Amino acid sequence: MPRIIKPSVYFHYDLPDELIARHPLAERSASRMLVVNRAAQTFHDDQFINFPSYLEAGDCLVLNNTRVIPARLFGNRPGLTGKIEIFLLRALNSEATKWRALVRPGKKLLVGQQVELAPDLTATITAHLDNGEREIELTGSGSIEKIGHVPLPPYIDRPDEESDKERYQTVFAKKRGAAAAPTAGLHFTPEILASVQSDIAEITLHVGLGTFKPLTEENLKTKTLHSEFYEISAEASAKLKAAKRRVAIGTTSTRTIETTMEPGVGETNIFITPGYEFHAAGAMLTNFHLPGSSLIMLVAAFAGHDLTMSAYRHAVEQRYRFFSYGDCMLIF
Repeated sequence: MPRIIKPSVYFHYDLPDELIARHPLAERSASRMLVVNRAAQTFHDDQFINFPSYLEAGDCLVLNNTRVIPARLFGNRPGLTGKIEIFLLRALNSEATKWRALVRPGKKLLVGQQVELAPDLTATITAHLDNGEREIELTGSGSIEKIGHVPLPPYIDRPDEESDKERYQTVFAKKRGAAAAPTAGLHFTPEILASVQSDIAEITLHVGLGTFKPLTEENLKTKTLHSEFYEISAEASAKLKAAKRRVAIGTTSTRTIETTMEPGVGETNIFITPGYEFHAAGAMLTNFHLPGSSLIMLVAAFAGHDLTMSAYRHAVEQRYRFFSYGDCMLIF
């Protein structure tokens, strides 16, 4: 295994732009699924609708039930017409009236500045934080659920549409707080979940905007990523510990259970790279990820670098659909 110095090189693959899925399929479960067998070092093409047939006695599906918030808000300063954008990152209180946020243009938004988001909703800048972030407070009777926009990933490269409010959300999403969807879960329908005979453990990891940020030298040096909030209930913890094999649905579920399977809440900044020894996840369903990203590095840690990159090249050759609204890969 070569020393990982430049992820952009060692985890690179050529992806034609037209293979980036910018809209979801008409049916959630209609995606293709590349099935990767680590023991045999092989892979074959299948359809996601056949996913339940790969489950075994004693398996436990691990679902991330985070719910994406309509995090992109637009408004203007009182009496002015210039557009202001506020991107909500994380609620700072239980009432979800105080938030960490990114604002644009940041230089014009000093502490005390108000931004009118709607006739009944105002944001006030209450503090400047690190990394260019701001603390804001929302006041008024209005709701971000009504005026907010779905925070689609940058590579989708289009304005959000009304249909994204439903499709960029898993059918089992419950707990509000994510800035991005746990995309492996987007393929599931209530019918497929009902057909699963295995135990299902729901955990929560609020996916942060940092999931889209390029890796830095600091990430590679410290072997850590941005922090994200997780929660594991006592019921989920018991199911996880009792399972013969845990089938993690997505990299977010994988990162959570590799951090801990104990009940409670906390923060994780775990950075899983090749050489990591998995102790919790025994199989993983995941979408196809950006070249050189922390997510493809996690997949390569699970499946092995060479098998992962061969599978990705095969997916490109067979014209799979890539990224959040794209097809998926089952690794066991």
